[in-house]
Amino acid sequence: MKHPVTDYITLVFDCDGVVLDSNKVKTEAFYQATLPYGEAAAQAMVDYHVANGGVSRYKKFAYFLEKIAPDIVPNEAEQQGPGLEALLQAYASYVREGLLSCEVAPGLEALREQTPSARWLIVSGGDQAELRDVFAQRGIAEWFDGGIFGSPDPKDEILARELAAGNIQQSALFLGDSKYDYQAASAAGLDFVFLSGWSEVADWEAWVSANGLIHVSSVQALVDNCSLDGRGLH
Repeated sequence: MKHPVTDYITLVFDCDGVVLDSNKVKTEAFYQATLPYGEAAAQAMVDYHVANGGVSRYKKFAYFLEKIAPDIVPNEAEQQGPGLEALLQAYASYVREGLLSCEVAPGLEALREQTPSARWLIVSGGDQAELRDVFAQRGIAEWFDGGIFGSPDPKDEILARELAAGNIQQSALFLGDSKYDYQAASAAGLDFVFLSGWSEVADWEAWVSANGLIHVSSVQALVDNCSLDGRGLH
């Protein structure tokens, strides 16, 4: 961490678990969408999803069909289960309602007011069109003046593209809640802060310590004391 939060030119936010309290919404949607394959397969999908936070639904359902279902489900039942498009449609229907009703991060508007000259972006594993619609309906799209981006493009491609286009300018900070967020931010040369409060990373404390990362509980924690350095929040 090189600057106080208010000094960054660009702030990049993950969505689920950072801007919206939607991690549990997504986890339940993966379970329900794959339940036609049986409870064991659906639970295996949930386990894979939680272990790979931040990765797009497209890759996760493809992995389910290629690896999980063939290992768990009898051949006859597997052949009768929904395909990729049906899984994606079922998942989207479960997710949409949850995204429209889950909590928006307390302090988000205050942080926008504290960083009036910073460009804000969403870079998410969630579906891009879905995110743009939900953010517009919830009245928060205008805060993200740098754009709202998501799958099917993966985060590393989005970050590389927006950096090359000059939409992300240094100094830039990525606020995320998954290991993949950190990997993508690091590969792109962005500073990173881990938000722990809504994260589904089971071993986050040990992982943060091992990687020497700065962490805060929430967006509100950044607002309450927005000076960060290598020693953490103070």
